[in-house]
Amino acid sequence: MADFLQSLEPDGDPLCERIASDAAARGIPIVREETGRLLKVLAAVGKPGAILEIGTAVGYSAILMALAAPADCRITTIEKDEARAAEALENVRRAGLEERITVIAADADEVLGTLAGESYDLVFMDAAKGQYGKWLPEVLRILKPGGILAADNVLQEGTILESRFAVERRDRTIHARMREFLWEMKHHEGLQTAILTVGDGLAVAVKKEPR
Repeated sequence: MADFLQSLEPDGDPLCERIASDAAARGIPIVREETGRLLKVLAAVGKPGAILEIGTAVGYSAILMALAAPADCRITTIEKDEARAAEALENVRRAGLEERITVIAADADEVLGTLAGESYDLVFMDAAKGQYGKWLPEVLRILKPGGILAADNVLQEGTILESRFAVERRDRTIHARMREFLWEMKHHEGLQTAILTVGDGLAVAVKKEPR
């Protein structure tokens, strides 16, 4: 089924394909192809004016979203690793998107609290999985009503289904935190959430309008 659906895809952006190929060869994690396709749809839905990404890596997903979003949409993306942030900025420049994509080389813990006057139509989380729950309150604070929150890799290669005692001891903290995050996403009164088996799992939520 995956091969058939892939066969339907038109040719992608040549630069994005080169970035993806290079990242795969170097073992740098970026969004999977099927996740990227859905991410482009999310970036186009509702004609967003502002997108926040937590976890830039080398800029692949930020560029995908910029190419799918309206021309006046601005993207802010946060990357803790300074070397990767610098590489992402170079890729953004190669794509000619430096006027639309801002790369912040810093820890999301330090940046999110400073976004007091900002609001976003789409927030994409793809960084330290054990921190998703910690970031959620700040993300919801700056996400507009009707805005979309997407969180990647929430199924943890299927280990999320296992008992905590069935996963490696070193992974138990992330395992527990991800389960707590998914519970919060599904039971939060201000969110309408679907957890999709796309890629390594994508949680997609809409922030409800206030009554």
